[in-house]
Amino acid sequence: MTRLAARTAASLALLVIALAFVGPFLWVLIASVQPAATLSASLTPAFSLDNFRAVLTWETTILPLINSVVISGATAVLTVLVAGLAAYPLSRYQLRYRRPFMLTLLFTTGLPVTAILVPVYAMFFRFNLYGSVPAMVLFLTASSLPFSIWMMKNFMDGVPVNLEEAAWVDGAGWFRSLTSVVGPLMAPGIAVVAIFVFVGQWGNFFAPFVLLDAPEKQPAAVTVFTFFSEYGQVAYGELAAFSILYTAPAVILYVAVNKYLAGSFNFAGSVKG
Repeated sequence: MTRLAARTAASLALLVIALAFVGPFLWVLIASVQPAATLSASLTPAFSLDNFRAVLTWETTILPLINSVVISGATAVLTVLVAGLAAYPLSRYQLRYRRPFMLTLLFTTGLPVTAILVPVYAMFFRFNLYGSVPAMVLFLTASSLPFSIWMMKNFMDGVPVNLEEAAWVDGAGWFRSLTSVVGPLMAPGIAVVAIFVFVGQWGNFFAPFVLLDAPEKQPAAVTVFTFFSEYGQVAYGELAAFSILYTAPAVILYVAVNKYLAGSFNFAGSVKG
């Protein structure tokens, strides 16, 4: 009875969480196909794709989505590369200050990025970097590195060192063993870090809003202001249609790498005793 009660309570808790997510998602789906959607959208016979036609323009959706893909994708790639190189010595070498360094990384993960945007904004102006997309990508990469290095190091610890030692016997250096042995074996971990960084920067609003000056450089997370008028009125139908288009790339990315996420770190049989 105790086990049954625990399972029932867990199922009810998961049901409540699912309803909390399904409710807003259903509102988005309904409002996106209603020509005159309001905040209290409901199922009606009216069906129209006018909201999608209205938002599917170069300035409103296409260019901001391209900017989001470029900014989030570049940040994810740079973060994975740098985090992998930084995590390798932390995982494989007996460094004297490894524990304090890891604790420092863990502490910096709790610092909000918005708290340092004011000095970063001043620094961008000082070095004439304000409005530069590459400079903002470097800043986003730096802000994503602490937690990414922490995760990458933990994933790398799961790869047996014996596999690298076999590669070293064959003449491979540390970089060759990292790219040819460790990297492929921890592909699920790399996918997790990449998705974590990509999705985190995909929804990043404040940093691009502060550091990018021109609308044609800003990602889709910032252009959501387009649907709010200066008099407080909101185009709910167009906002719902834009929300669906805005979330589609992140969902596509998750589906594309799902096979890596579903994989496990199973090294049974890789090392012979």
